[in-house]
Amino acid sequence: MAKKEDKKPLKKGQAMFQLIGEAKITDFTYKIDETSTKSDWIWNQLNLGVDCGSGNVVYADLMGGYGAERENILYVHGKKENDNGRMVDDFSNQFTIAWEDRFDEDILETIGEQCFITIGLEKDKKEKTFAKKFLSAYDAIEYVKEHLENGTVINVKGGLKYSTYNDSVQVKKEITSIFLSKVDDSSKYKATFTQTVLLDKDSIGKLDKEKAIYPISVKVVDYIKEYNGKLVKQNITFKKTFELEVDKAKPENTKKFIEKVLKVKKDITEVTIEGDIVEGQTLVNITEADIPDDIKELIDMGAYTMEDAINKLAVGGSKEKKMVIRRPAIKMVGDDDNKKPVILKTESQYKDEDLIFDFMIEEEPEENSVDTSDDDPEDTSWMDALDEDE
Repeated sequence: MAKKEDKKPLKKGQAMFQLIGEAKITDFTYKIDETSTKSDWIWNQLNLGVDCGSGNVVYADLMGGYGAERENILYVHGKKENDNGRMVDDFSNQFTIAWEDRFDEDILETIGEQCFITIGLEKDKKEKTFAKKFLSAYDAIEYVKEHLENGTVINVKGGLKYSTYNDSVQVKKEITSIFLSKVDDSSKYKATFTQTVLLDKDSIGKLDKEKAIYPISVKVVDYIKEYNGKLVKQNITFKKTFELEVDKAKPENTKKFIEKVLKVKKDITEVTIEGDIVEGQTLVNITEADIPDDIKELIDMGAYTMEDAINKLAVGGSKEKKMVIRRPAIKMVGDDDNKKPVILKTESQYKDEDLIFDFMIEEEPEENSVDTSDDDPEDTSWMDALDEDE
């Protein structure tokens, strides 16, 4: 085994989410100017629900504050001009600014874009959405509370942050931007993620025939400062299980996807995946033919639209929480005249020993399993195209 100092440093890769849907504002959405008896800390907190369609309400968070009896500072980085003449974030230029200078326009001009939380919830006289930038989540939350109304269709983006609680993995969606969305059709609402993962030869689990899914067990890399009171300050791995749904119409496509994207020949493969976040209620495929006659009468009377009725009926009774793999992420490479798409995948990116630490962080067990049983036998012919031994 390689010596500890010879291990290849772990890199985070991509870890992002996007929610498009209707804002769900409740009495628990905001905490403003909260205080603690244990310290001088004063903070604001936002726990924003977004109804992404068919009962899938996904929550994202933001929190920030300051010390009432201390000199507060904000950690930022600068920006620089790249080879193409564009200004980009300069992560090598790290510095701090005083809390009271966080709105100083001259200082803000020197700071990289990724330091800001960007909010676009207002329109100008030409009905064009304009953005406000905040260095502190404390200020951004106050602004959102003042300008975001329940039911507003918004586009929320941010980063996926991994941590532990009681030795199990928590995945937090930390907001970096909220904008008014131009989407005016609820069928286009979505909750998606992009995540770089590490796979080994045992990552592909056994086919769950009842749910028609493969569990995909991976490791994700994230930075932590402390673990169990011990100062760490490094990137470490967290265990996480995603799901890959079988294409029942063309199960051979699922098999091809596994072979091309997820199957590992040796060592540790790094691949960036895209997929859907499901944190609401069970999604059921409903068509007009499934609508009961009494509900159809309400539609005829104008009490409901056909779309509203289908969305209401699409919400099942069992809650679920999962991240479903849909595709590998791709990027364009090559010269301007000869660009081509390639899958973001690197085989043998790490050795097994590169991922070994003094502690291993296990995934939180799922508490809410989804009962997909049915009184009527389901068509299982799609299974014939799948070889469970592979």
